[in-house]
Amino acid sequence: MIVVSYVLMSFGLVLIAISTLGLLVLPEIYTRAHAVAKSETLGLLLVFIGLYFRPEIDLAAAGRLTLILIIALIANPTAVHALVRAARRAGIEPWKVPHKPGAEEESW
Repeated sequence: MIVVSYVLMSFGLVLIAISTLGLLVLPEIYTRAHAVAKSETLGLLLVFIGLYFRPEIDLAAAGRLTLILIIALIANPTAVHALVRAARRAGIEPWKVPHKPGAEEESW
């Protein structure tokens, strides 16, 4: 069981690291928010599931972990949504690839 715990928590930490990398590398608030909201929430979920497999976690601790996980799973996407909505209302436009001179326009 301890190996399952380590594997799940490792995958979760990798996703959180990817989320951090996306936050540092991506060009503007909308793409950063997308990267953080998705991978951080899934990474947090995997870390908490990994914690459930730890032998020292009893029923009371599992209940507290569940409560924290539920709050985090509701708060994280909600906070990112509020942040993006505030950015949109403030007039921040989504990033677009700069137009190269001489390139033809693609029509969809």
